[in-house]
This record gives sequence, structure tokens and C-alpha cells, in this order.
Amino acid sequence: MIQVRLFAALRERAGQELLELALPDGVSTVAQLVVWLENSDETLARAFAATPCRMVAVNEVLASDESDIEDGDVIALFPPVTGG
Repeated sequence: MIQVRLFAALRERAGQELLELALPDGVSTVAQLVVWLENSDETLARAFAATPCRMVAVNEVLASDESDIEDGDVIALFPPVTGG
């Protein structure tokens, strides 16, 4: 099982904060996971399309779309944030 946590505008657009699912066969990177999620759920596809620029963390460590994922991971997806 993996957890996918959505934050900020991405969470609002998706209408959910947490997805718990079995790691799909053939999915081993964040990018592959996002594509799989887009193909699995129309609402998530629209949320990702509306938030094309996003940041990612795997197990609370900043990562990238190319980062590897495995069973038991927690993947966080969120829009870029700024401070001031």
C-alpha cells in the first residue's frame, strides 16, 4: 500500500486529501503514478491539469517526478509555495 497526500489547491480541486492504494503494477516513479492516477479518475485528471506545476515529497523528503517509489511510501503532491 502507498499513501498519496494532496495539499492546498490540488486537494481542493481533487476534493480529497488522502488516497490509499496498492502500488499499481508497472508504476515505479512519481511521474508514472501521476499518469496512472489521471487515467484512473477523471476528477484527479482535472485537478492535475489545473495544477501542472507541482512539487513532490516522498516520505517527507523533497523529490521529483523522476523519483522512485515503492510499497509503503507516502507521496505528497502540492503546488509550489512562496513566502515573504
